Amino acid sequence: MAARDAPPAPELAVSEWLNTERPITLEALRGRVVAIEAFQMLCPGCIHDGVPQALEIQATFSDKDVAVLGLHTVFEHHDAMTPVSLRAFLHEFRVRFPVGVDRHDGGPLPLTMQAYGLQGTPTLLLIDRRGRLRARHFGRVASMVVGAEIQHLIDAPA
Repeated sequence: MAARDAPPAPELAVSEWLNTERPITLEALRGRVVAIEAFQMLCPGCIHDGVPQALEIQATFSDKDVAVLGLHTVFEHHDAMTPVSLRAFLHEFRVRFPVGVDRHDGGPLPLTMQAYGLQGTPTLLLIDRRGRLRARHFGRVASMVVGAEIQHLIDAPA
């Protein structure tokens, strides 16, 4: 299926948003490229690669073109990774973009993680201006690759 025929990316199932005054929806971000960094604050790859790359994306691209979001998608060590701990983590790592806490329904995996078929963290999701999922990168991905993909999505006709 061609990207233009792909269905919209699933909406984020978030129990709480941090670093924003109001809840965020992908529908409200249509017209902008959306970069979502799915992470856990106790994940070494997230701390070393994922979160710094999201900060780099935010610093590199205009927020008129690219919305950067974090998704704290906890599938292990639940008692240690609470919203209180996450607030301290975001402060210490100077994360200013909005971060949603992936909602659980009592199952082993959070809802957004299930909806996107994520294999783990860190995962970078790129959504085009029309709201279609265009990339899903699990693990470390070179910043030049990510930058080129984002610029391609910015340059594509809306």
